[in-house]
Amino acid sequence: MVSGIALIDKQQGFTSHDVVAKLRKLLGTKKIGHAGTLDPMATGLLLMGVGAGTKLMQFLSGLDKTYLATIRLGASTSTDDAEGELGQAQDASKISNDELAREIFKLTGNIQQVPSSVSAIKVDGKRAYDLVRAGEGVVLKSRSVTVSRFEVIGEPSVVGTYLDINVLVDCSSGTYIRALARDLGESLGVGGHLTALRRTRIGAFEVSNASGISEEPTLVTNVEVLKMLMPEVAISPQQEIDLRHGKRLALEIAGMSCATANGRLVAVIEPVGSDAKSSVVFPEEA
Repeated sequence: MVSGIALIDKQQGFTSHDVVAKLRKLLGTKKIGHAGTLDPMATGLLLMGVGAGTKLMQFLSGLDKTYLATIRLGASTSTDDAEGELGQAQDASKISNDELAREIFKLTGNIQQVPSSVSAIKVDGKRAYDLVRAGEGVVLKSRSVTVSRFEVIGEPSVVGTYLDINVLVDCSSGTYIRALARDLGESLGVGGHLTALRRTRIGAFEVSNASGISEEPTLVTNVEVLKMLMPEVAISPQQEIDLRHGKRLALEIAGMSCATANGRLVAVIEPVGSDAKSSVVFPEEA
């Protein structure tokens, strides 16, 4: 069975579910999952689990990310991006580089961020964006996120009364770039929204190594992925049998580890006192 992680460079206009459907046809398997979505407007890197690779999604979804984005200052929108209803325009053409730098600095580091109301966050069991589309008011709670880099790339561009800036953002999982655009516009008193977004990195995975949505992707093996995320622990054939039967191993490990036998992936194991137990066990062909 085909198994591993596919790196996909999603093009604009496709949903993450569209990518799942494409991969199912290309690879001939229904067992496809993704570690985080991208809005249809956005492009860039998606990590797709194939076969037993779907077991890795829990270890990939929390990785930090890098984005390239274009923020338009001078108006807010109902969705915090270019697909929403445009609010009243404000003149942003005179905003200085110093003003930009000052307000961007305030949105850098460990910050409290209120996600966009059209996010996929669930409210009482329903997606926030579904509630908004149904005409219901949605106010989401703020959350702690980390924006380790928020930099303007090149010179801002004046478009009528708008000011367009290209930015590079390194951030923790769960950070909304649309919310950064919204909050930057609010802090400058002119409103702001996102007009372009591209994800270029997830953890150690780069979009430069990704395949297009219509190309048959090269898969990174499950064991290669796990060895990028955690230490490898070699176990004996008998220990492999024990793990596959749900037994604990008399093995001290410092934290989550990738257990292999003769180079083959067996399981992700975790410490329990002075023993180790399986967190995820992989089929022998994985």
